[in-house]
Amino acid sequence: TDAVRAVTKDDHIKGSLDAPVTIVEYSDFECPFCKRFHDTMNEVMKEVDDGQVAWVFRHFPLDQLHPVKARAVAVASECASEQGGNESFWKFSDRYMGLTLSNNKTPIETVIPQIVQEIGLNESTFQTCFESGKYDQHIEDDIENAIETGGRGTPWSVVIAPNGKTFPLNGAQPLEAVKQLINLAAQEK
Repeated sequence: TDAVRAVTKDDHIKGSLDAPVTIVEYSDFECPFCKRFHDTMNEVMKEVDDGQVAWVFRHFPLDQLHPVKARAVAVASECASEQGGNESFWKFSDRYMGLTLSNNKTPIETVIPQIVQEIGLNESTFQTCFESGKYDQHIEDDIENAIETGGRGTPWSVVIAPNGKTFPLNGAQPLEAVKQLINLAAQEK
């Protein structure tokens, strides 16, 4: 887990970049366990976050399980971010995770444009970005970093303590387990 790439302002962050504890999640938009964990992390951010936790989202589309669609949605989330910043990334991600089916059952050709419209993005600018391929390497870099840190499936997360010590968080752990790990990490000063 020590190979986790440093978190910067260019990451997709919920919470403060200066939070003492950071959770870097490597996720697949088509993974049913990722959807469950996404809900859990939103709860964490409501319950725990008074500046104590930063949630960082990175891409880990599992092409062998979710061919085409998981990677396409990762690109779409980056294009939402390009147009509307961090806030649009999270609006897109929260809406996609809450609205869709898992395991490549979502008709992304209609759902993605629907979400883009709902969150107020320019549709033609979005489509140009989506078709450009400009985020392919960024997504590939996230996948490589997930694997370097020990990720073999999704969701895969690394909890980073204030002193830099890292803790693995594998799978869609329940809220209480995530909170326990945050508390454990927070003690590492």
